[in-house]
Amino acid sequence: MISLLKRISNPRNLWHQVKRTMDTSAPIVWFFILNVVLVWLKTYAEYHMNFNLGAEGSTQQFLLFLNPIPTAIIFLSISLYFRGVTSYWLAIIFNLIQSIWLFANMLYYREFSDFLSMGILGSGSSTGANLCKSIAAIIHWTDYLVFIDIVILILLVVFKQLTIDHKGVQKKFAILTTLFGVILMLVDYGIASTDRSGLLTRSFDNNYIVKYLGLNEYAVFNAVQTYNQTESRKRAKPSDLAKVKKFVATQKLPANIQYFGTQKGKNVFMIHLESFQQFLIDYKVDGQEVTPNLNQFYHDQNTLSFDNFYNQVGQGKTSDAEMMQENSLYGLATGSAMVKYGTSNTFESLPAILGQRGYTTAAFHGDVSSFWNRDNTYKSFGYNYFFSKAYYANANKANYNIGYGMKDKIFLRDSAKYIEQLPQPFYAKLITVTNHYPYDLDKQNISFPATKTGDKTVDGYVQTAHYLDQAFAELMSYLKKAGLYDNSVFVLYGDHYGISENHQDAIAQLLGKDKITNNDLATFQKVPFMIHATGLKGGIDHTYGGEIDMLPTLMDVLGIPDNNMTMFGQDMLSSKYDGKVVFRDGDWITPTYTKYNNQYFNTTTGDQVTLKSDKKLQKVAKQMSSYATKVLGYSDAVITGDLLRFDTSNSDFNLINKKNYNYKKTEGLASLKKALKSNPSSVLAKNKGKSTLSDYVTDAPELKTDSDDDDK
Repeated sequence: MISLLKRISNPRNLWHQVKRTMDTSAPIVWFFILNVVLVWLKTYAEYHMNFNLGAEGSTQQFLLFLNPIPTAIIFLSISLYFRGVTSYWLAIIFNLIQSIWLFANMLYYREFSDFLSMGILGSGSSTGANLCKSIAAIIHWTDYLVFIDIVILILLVVFKQLTIDHKGVQKKFAILTTLFGVILMLVDYGIASTDRSGLLTRSFDNNYIVKYLGLNEYAVFNAVQTYNQTESRKRAKPSDLAKVKKFVATQKLPANIQYFGTQKGKNVFMIHLESFQQFLIDYKVDGQEVTPNLNQFYHDQNTLSFDNFYNQVGQGKTSDAEMMQENSLYGLATGSAMVKYGTSNTFESLPAILGQRGYTTAAFHGDVSSFWNRDNTYKSFGYNYFFSKAYYANANKANYNIGYGMKDKIFLRDSAKYIEQLPQPFYAKLITVTNHYPYDLDKQNISFPATKTGDKTVDGYVQTAHYLDQAFAELMSYLKKAGLYDNSVFVLYGDHYGISENHQDAIAQLLGKDKITNNDLATFQKVPFMIHATGLKGGIDHTYGGEIDMLPTLMDVLGIPDNNMTMFGQDMLSSKYDGKVVFRDGDWITPTYTKYNNQYFNTTTGDQVTLKSDKKLQKVAKQMSSYATKVLGYSDAVITGDLLRFDTSNSDFNLINKKNYNYKKTEGLASLKKALKSNPSSVLAKNKGKSTLSDYVTDAPELKTDSDDDDK
């Protein structure tokens, strides 16, 4: 024992002992084992350090311990089929590949609380640049330690500190080693299936796949899943849509008599509040309201505000929110539906629905048109106009931009130029971006104190939210002066969380709690949803709902029947609405119970409950599990199979022709000019060509020194 301790305390002696052991017989086998151990060690360590997998009980903990080993054995065993230095280099390469995958997921998970998918990797240029901005902001030098063993192993081989096994092992041994890895993987899956039935068939949550099967196994599963999604369109047939239609028909609810059609024919402003969470409403820092203008709007007597409204996005984040808002279709389990299917698919979208009822439809976004594939997807949605960054004067100036595009104050002010030209009635979606991770803001625009949680990512969040609030107030002031306010419906919604679950210490401080529970994290998924119009009966509505419900709810207010339309949300204003919220990973919330991160809670009290002790919960959980499986599965089928191309049942809706839409600046400006004469209903036309832009007042410091350049 003493001798062993002496060896351990002296690294040099320990290394000589290890080397002597490796050299005695089949050195490559020992090198193989060393690499397996190293891959397992760093993967298992990162499971606990950087991922929140929620492993509970001895079975899950054992699987978490076991699951890095099978694929490590399988991949690294390939080196055993070769001899000499080649086998050593192959072992290092396969160690490196697994380390890169681990490293990439560490960074992605840190901000997005999810694992990389083939869909995200395949989104390429449409999201890559902005994702890189996010990842670069959260990387730590310690993250590179996952490669330290690779460096050491390379040095050992290069400087010939290892005895190279030129003889190698018999192929029989190599094959048996590979088979052992496969058997170990099957054992892992067998135990996992016993603990979690339907693991792969009901795989809405990537966390479960990684927790039970492993990070490398998840990559394989996701690749197969992505392939199947791609093949779904080829296999799809009209009878598949018939099944979906049958399910959707069972979810239809009667419209609210009090609200139906009360805002018919009015302009619609859809204001997308980037990364804006519900807790910001009425929230104060150092006695100051973070969002005083949005607070006032939220509490206005003509604003219908929902305080139990949840984001339901998946990996597609903002694009998922748009998919739900425009179509009442869920985003995909992996990747972004707008990126993967937005170009080719057929949709029954809000812009097209309104466009076929006499509306002019336009989307506004202060970033490049290709981000999230909007330049193609919006054609599929039926937008007449898409005013992207190319339409804005001086939009590429460095001081006009921060994070994911143009600063909100400048963006909204410059959008007024096109708003006043839109023939009425119009539908205008304005996507803000300044309140986006990593919540940076230049000093000249900071007018609010940061929080003091000690988390740099979190503390700037209230400052960019305050900036967004100011930009919103400036827009509202202009719309009142321009005569648009009273003749418009305003829909405001937060697209997804701003602060991820990986900042729990900071979240606890923000919420004034000592410790955060999974119920707190579920509640933290709330985002604002407001419908405002002059004369609308407002108030705080405590109904439970989510982004999937926005479209049918708005259609109720606008007086548009949803007969035969394929929507997976429900009208939150209907007296028959019962408040079912399904998250993209299969978790759910009802007014009585909440399921989040594999735990159950009483929704009202927040107390944790168990299936064994609560019979009422057993019934609700069974019903909601079945409902979640159906609604997510059918929604996925619609998107991946492009099922709406088969839809001939809706006499009120005509499928759009994407070739009719062109978002090039020259085409857009020419179309606006033509509309000014052919349909003189715009603010500019009614004002006899006199612009109202002088009515737009902003305190954006960048505009005080820059002249207002006209588009040329």
